[in-house]
Amino acid sequence: MSSGKYQNEPTEGSHAKAVWRPQDLDGLPISATERARNHAAEQTFNIRIPKHYVSQIDWDNPQDPIRLQTIPQADELLFDPRELTDPIGDQAHSPVPRITHRYPDRVLLYPTYQCAVYCRHCFRKESLSDANDQFSEELLRPAFSYIAAHPEVQEVIVTGGDPLILSSQRLAYLRSQLESIPHLRMIRFHTRVPVVTPQRVDQGLVEALTGRLMVCVVTHFNHPQEITPECKVAAQRLREAGFVLLNQTVLLRGINDNAETLQTLFRELFYTLGIKPYYLHHCDLTRGLSHFRTTIAEGLDIMQKLRGYMSGPCVPQYVLDLPGGNGKIPLGPSYTVAQDGHCYTFRNYQGKLCSYEEVVPQNPPRRQSEAQTEADSQPEKCAQSER
Repeated sequence: MSSGKYQNEPTEGSHAKAVWRPQDLDGLPISATERARNHAAEQTFNIRIPKHYVSQIDWDNPQDPIRLQTIPQADELLFDPRELTDPIGDQAHSPVPRITHRYPDRVLLYPTYQCAVYCRHCFRKESLSDANDQFSEELLRPAFSYIAAHPEVQEVIVTGGDPLILSSQRLAYLRSQLESIPHLRMIRFHTRVPVVTPQRVDQGLVEALTGRLMVCVVTHFNHPQEITPECKVAAQRLREAGFVLLNQTVLLRGINDNAETLQTLFRELFYTLGIKPYYLHHCDLTRGLSHFRTTIAEGLDIMQKLRGYMSGPCVPQYVLDLPGGNGKIPLGPSYTVAQDGHCYTFRNYQGKLCSYEEVVPQNPPRRQSEAQTEADSQPEKCAQSER
């Protein structure tokens, strides 16, 4: 089993529009000036764009969101000294090869460091490899042993690279090895395959992932343009298999950094694909991503324009993955304006100030005269204020 090819490995007859290496960009409608400007970036980082994903690009739009996520840009080589090669501490928290253990009850498992698409904004872009074949039962054995020796681990997050580029046979092998560890309860697969090569989500893949353990598939859609009829079919197959479907989006300047785009994306994910928007990630401190990064204040402003205006299940949590492997923190926004003991002032989604008093044993009722005196000194409940 350790020999065998990847499911979507390029072959002699690969379509000319699929991009597997820098010279394949010659077949795309990119100007000579742009190619010359971006040449160094093309040679520095991995390039891969599947045929389906290439076909979604509007080449008449230089700011096309899929083009910006996939075609190398000279800005990727503008490194700020404060940026990091390992922005979230994968290596610092790796007790054995192919494992990252940052949180008590879950670990990351890397069966491959190869991806279905190489995103220009990837936080692991400097650790990924396009080597032909990296899957190895022998190399994964210490990782399985580590998980088996840590009964506190209940969930394994299979990532990479992209695990769903592996053949169904290899995915079934991974699942069977993890299912043999009695304290595990869930396998979570992080993948862009349902976005960029949705045809890969076939019955064989579903059967390879189905077994004793709960399965969660976390997709990575960043823009509504990525949602196609083929993606809808793939999502339906995964839903009908009983898998939990979540999505992570990265907040990217020039691609999705406005409330209108994200409202459309999150509604389509939930209502059309049946995928719960899970996280909106603030762009990590990966080297060469300054041109993609927004400020946190800009992200909070966008979130304030989402909450209340969209159904709760459509709204993800805006998070920052702290450098050094210190974990994710929710960024808000906060709706608490003031607190005085058990009395709070909140701002609702419409910008109104609303008072709230906790009715708990620790805050017994006051005499009517005291309550009236305090009420007279308070601002009118739910008074309109600027947002």
